[in-house]
Amino acid sequence: MKRIFTSVILLLTAVVGIQAATRTNKITVKSTRMQTITGFGAACCDGAMCPYATDTQPVKLLYGDVSPIGLNIMRMEISPNFEGDVKVPEWNNWDSPYDWNGSLPSAKIVKQRGGIVFGTPWSPPGEYKTNGSAQGGNAEDQGNIKAKLREDCYDKFFPWLNSFLDWMHSKGVDVDAVSIQNEPDWWVSYSGCLYDPEDLVNLVKNYAYMLDRDSHPGVRLISGESLGFTQNYTDPLMQDAACREQIDIVAGHLYGHAPLTYMKESAKLPLQYGKEVWMTEHSSTDNIGERLPTWHENLIFAEELNECMLAGATGYIYWYMRAHWAFVSTGEAKYGEGNKVKNKLLPRAYVMSHFAKHVTGSTRLKTSADRTTGEGYSTEYSAYVKGDSLIVMAIDTTQTAYNLQITLPYKVKSGTHLLSSGNETENLCQQSAIEIAMPSDVITVEMPARSLNTYIFMIDKGSTAIENVKQDDEDDDASPKTYYDLQGRRLDNPRGLCIERSANGKSRKVMMD
Repeated sequence: MKRIFTSVILLLTAVVGIQAATRTNKITVKSTRMQTITGFGAACCDGAMCPYATDTQPVKLLYGDVSPIGLNIMRMEISPNFEGDVKVPEWNNWDSPYDWNGSLPSAKIVKQRGGIVFGTPWSPPGEYKTNGSAQGGNAEDQGNIKAKLREDCYDKFFPWLNSFLDWMHSKGVDVDAVSIQNEPDWWVSYSGCLYDPEDLVNLVKNYAYMLDRDSHPGVRLISGESLGFTQNYTDPLMQDAACREQIDIVAGHLYGHAPLTYMKESAKLPLQYGKEVWMTEHSSTDNIGERLPTWHENLIFAEELNECMLAGATGYIYWYMRAHWAFVSTGEAKYGEGNKVKNKLLPRAYVMSHFAKHVTGSTRLKTSADRTTGEGYSTEYSAYVKGDSLIVMAIDTTQTAYNLQITLPYKVKSGTHLLSSGNETENLCQQSAIEIAMPSDVITVEMPARSLNTYIFMIDKGSTAIENVKQDDEDDDASPKTYYDLQGRRLDNPRGLCIERSANGKSRKVMMD
């Protein structure tokens, strides 16, 4: 009797296992168009990226179409020191020349590969500040003075940014955008400067006209990048008409707040007024200690990317390019065998490639499964249209595989499945064909356990679906429009194929004469 009972249990277990493995989740991709995605990137700053001038291997591995990762945005620091001033201040805790030469070699490569380069000041020159130093003021040797830009130096701030743009141009790099300040709400002991929200409104409203857009056509101005992407730093700039005219990109970081909280709320006004929204710094799992991230932690990073898109982001820029918790290995064996060889692509880079390679230049579509919060979900999805392609991102952190039934807004004729899974250590982005017997708008695909998936479908031009695509592109909004090239750079005189963005946040590709 005992043997029979055991056999029944085993049989039931097997049946349950089969049912779990073949369960089907369903999502519907809608034709409603949201924001157009400019791209993805990382920072070429201090720390593990040093020495800047001699090691450009990270950007060579990560940027452009020739890279397996496909990043297209690079963030660099605008040092408070002027060109030629290479003395390292005592408060500076890294061992590289702290001037404008710092990220120049990497910036040149990114621009050569068609990427976007933008600069962020951690501090304006010390002589412009209340504490007389580029140091942030939160230290005993500074007397804990809250270092701020002196009001009598507000008129010097944008000319200082102009001098940076001029110098970079003279070295062969046309910088695409400049930010006002890194984390204006964070009092630090390193290079920093504090601004209250009303300080930023005053600075932008009364002095941002001094940014030399004539000498640097196409350069865009980025708001102060607050620590937690909080509305008290973003909304005032959008609510003031004069500020709104000057700010092109509203930016912030994710420290302390998940994307679908403060960032989602902070994105509403900028998108309404046709501005871009960039998440410009976050380091997911940088506090993990002396080990590489687990595959589960890398999937959590994928969810962060996905949730930023759902929150309305048009750009996502990670923190360091090279770190054991980032994209390129440091060569330090103490973090694990996978980090032992310097300048090797890490699994997190391949996670980023799903978005950087395929979502850049696309327009997000609403789905029936769009998350309004990131809490408590083991699966996440998002969808995009890009030319004749429909793209569906799907993330699963569970231990059980399942099928995913996708209802699409247009009929498709073929597809490709890109898979990253913790079970695969050598080929971190596997590719396989999705067989579609005849054009259809309902497709069922496999969803492996603990995986990141990109499903790319080709729209069937021979069906009536393509007419729906054209109809969706029609925009009767008569409000002013802005134009960008396919790399996301703003165009003052648009020509050829470019992206048109209306003030209500809608985007479409258009051919300009």
